[in-house]
Amino acid sequence: MNEPNTTLPTVPYLSEPGSATATSLYIDGEWKAARNGRVREILDPADASVLTIVSEGGRADTEDAIAAARRAFDDGEWRGVSDDERGKLVGRVADLLQRDREEIAVMESLDTGKTIEEGGIDVDDVTNVFRYYAGLAGKDAGRLVSAPEGVHSKVVYEPVGVCGMITPWNYPLLQLAWKMAPALAAGNTMVVKPSEITPVTTAKLVELTAEAGIPPGVVNLVLGSGPDAGAPLSEHPDVDLVSFTGGLATGRRIMSAASETVKKTALELGGKNPNIIFPDVDLDTAVDYALIAAFFHSGQVCSAGARLIVHNDIHDAFTTELARRAEAIRIGRGQEEGVRCGPLVSAEHRAKVEAAVARGVEEGARIIAGGKRPDDPALSQGYFYRPTVFVDCEHSMDIVQTEVFGPVVTVERFETEAQAIRLGNDTDYGLSGGVWTGDTARGERVAAALRHGTVWINDFGPYIPGAEWGGYGRSGIGRELGLQGLDEYREAKHVYRNLAPEPQRWFD
Repeated sequence: MNEPNTTLPTVPYLSEPGSATATSLYIDGEWKAARNGRVREILDPADASVLTIVSEGGRADTEDAIAAARRAFDDGEWRGVSDDERGKLVGRVADLLQRDREEIAVMESLDTGKTIEEGGIDVDDVTNVFRYYAGLAGKDAGRLVSAPEGVHSKVVYEPVGVCGMITPWNYPLLQLAWKMAPALAAGNTMVVKPSEITPVTTAKLVELTAEAGIPPGVVNLVLGSGPDAGAPLSEHPDVDLVSFTGGLATGRRIMSAASETVKKTALELGGKNPNIIFPDVDLDTAVDYALIAAFFHSGQVCSAGARLIVHNDIHDAFTTELARRAEAIRIGRGQEEGVRCGPLVSAEHRAKVEAAVARGVEEGARIIAGGKRPDDPALSQGYFYRPTVFVDCEHSMDIVQTEVFGPVVTVERFETEAQAIRLGNDTDYGLSGGVWTGDTARGERVAAALRHGTVWINDFGPYIPGAEWGGYGRSGIGRELGLQGLDEYREAKHVYRNLAPEPQRWFD
């Protein structure tokens, strides 16, 4: 077996462990140190060792980046770049992502703990998103509107302006691409603020935008904590839109802060996603997909199928097999061959997952797989947690209703189709859901009845760049991907032209 690659590439914006300096902020086309001189250690979640040192910016750095983005939008060369040229630049980013695919997959694996295979899938998905929006740039010239004789009326679409983009730690590369690609295609400028604990591939993507030829000031990067580096993006009057992916509590604060300047907001705030299993399915296939839905990236996925709703007739057989396979999942360092579940992202996050599991036990749910850290001494320094299966769950339990964001799945029972739909909609969230059945008509009925932004029938998890992504209820506001994902970064303007103006004499 080949030795796993556990070293980040040597690049200017990533400093060696132990360094007291770093230049990891990208503002107005230059890599810079934080004004306050602070740095942050980025830890490998597999063993808590220091991967790299990055700059730890603050409010002043973010304000510098906002000013750069404002200048680039209002007065810079970006305004003169044609729609077709913007599309070519966005497509060039896609080409560079594929050129550096293997390197980026390792970077994403080391930074987040996911497997290298998952990291490679992320790079391919991100590439497809950039190519999709490269193809849309400049293709919508607006529309003519029916108007009275002697009037030419049209609606055109223009960029919003300066966009603040705040991204999460679980999919730093993917979630940024969902924001950056349509924003660039529409002609916006931006300030990017990734999670302070997983900034590595965000910096890499910013580097690639510069290499692709996107002018200075169009893409800016600030690193640091949310209260210090992130808050100005929702508060500052020179930011026209803020897009955030993350937790509900933070999303509420961003929405409140953005209301002071009445800026546009786009929020993707997670979910508690039902996966309904009817008895007329192939059990082997349904269990296989249920495992992927619940435990891919160790369950640290906003759309994870963490809430199984299984028909009584197959409940026992299904959960027995689910638990057996969950116990057999190999966990370990994401760079090792054969590993399927890496560590959780941090010690703090693992503690939250453990607290949620403890609450589930207190509520009366029963663990039939996992529910603890691994016994392997080789994994003791990392933030590992075994895939966990709860049965005897009731819909009112906190473990069923609250997003755990870890390798934990709950199982509820149902008898009728109507009951399954009620349970599937019994959530404050509405991001995604799944239904498994051999009855095509039933699958369509249940999908139509579920109040979720994405519903899979006999599948769980995939997305397509051309299909909108987002949720109902507390899962957020707005959509990413698809045509609506482009519209989030555009303003509609009505241009009304009188072809033969004459005096009206209204006030004569």
